[in-house]
Amino acid sequence: MTHELRKLLQIAALWQKGGKKVVLATVVDLEGSSYRRPGVRMILNDQGEALGAVSGGCVEKEIMSKAQSVFRTGKAKIMSYDGRYRVGCDGLLYILLETFEASERLLQTFEAVYKDRKSFQAESYYHPEPGEHEGIGSRLILDAESFPLNPSFQGDQPEDTSCYSQVYPPVFQLYIFGAEHDAVKLCQAAHQLGWEVTIVASPDEAKSKEYFPGAAHLISPSFDNIDTSVLDTQTAVVVMSHSLHKDVQYLIALKDAKPAYLGLLGPAHRRERILSEFLNYCPDPSPEFMEQLHGPAGINIGAESASEIAVSILAEILSELRDQAPMALRDKTGSIHG
Repeated sequence: MTHELRKLLQIAALWQKGGKKVVLATVVDLEGSSYRRPGVRMILNDQGEALGAVSGGCVEKEIMSKAQSVFRTGKAKIMSYDGRYRVGCDGLLYILLETFEASERLLQTFEAVYKDRKSFQAESYYHPEPGEHEGIGSRLILDAESFPLNPSFQGDQPEDTSCYSQVYPPVFQLYIFGAEHDAVKLCQAAHQLGWEVTIVASPDEAKSKEYFPGAAHLISPSFDNIDTSVLDTQTAVVVMSHSLHKDVQYLIALKDAKPAYLGLLGPAHRRERILSEFLNYCPDPSPEFMEQLHGPAGINIGAESASEIAVSILAEILSELRDQAPMALRDKTGSIHG
């Protein structure tokens, strides 16, 4: 996920500045099932520190052990981990271990791409057999420029190498229109998912960004100056100001927006009052706008507290993003995640 990779780059750069050697571990292939899928990454340093995870915790200790030769020699290698005989995950993981150096140009270009909400690509070249191999390693492709993550990886791959490629979309963002206590809880929970949260508070609310732990931004535009061009398909919007008038004004401002999710907090009778007022101002909204509105926002899990309501809303957003109907996993056939 985009936010996870960004964190790995930032911490790797800090470790490098401290004189620590860094190894990048990438799951490049999987036979069977596992806690996480190919493409997940973690970093380790020669002082025993680690960041990220490629499993539920069962693989990381062995990765640290296998990475010692990479710290010593700088040579990339493939390791395998068979969970079928160890933890019952019924999967065989193939993990690429390589020296990791984050250049200043890579960091600057990555941050520019991240800020501009552009997609980018990662490629990991590997040999399907465990052991040290020539011509294996990873690179990022940012704005059509290739950045090897391993300084000894030149991008010339032998014919018998395989490639795991993935496209990273812009980091997912959540816009919360409202600044009450339940908005704080929703902000915190979304931040834990790695989402970039923006709080939209009306100008008459005396709130600062510090009131919302995890928020990336707090803005207070007037109703007629709300910029909806930033609400792309990697964006969820929740309207939850607790004011009928404000919520109507926010819906008017959002009527032409096309986010991935648009939710309205509150019970059905409140939604009907808001929509009735909204239609007085906008008597002919597009069918797409009316169909995309989730009100009441959230799925039925019996939520009562603000924190529980946040879980309910985030669960509905995720179900929409992944095109999954909420159900108990015990009733699902096949793989339970992904």
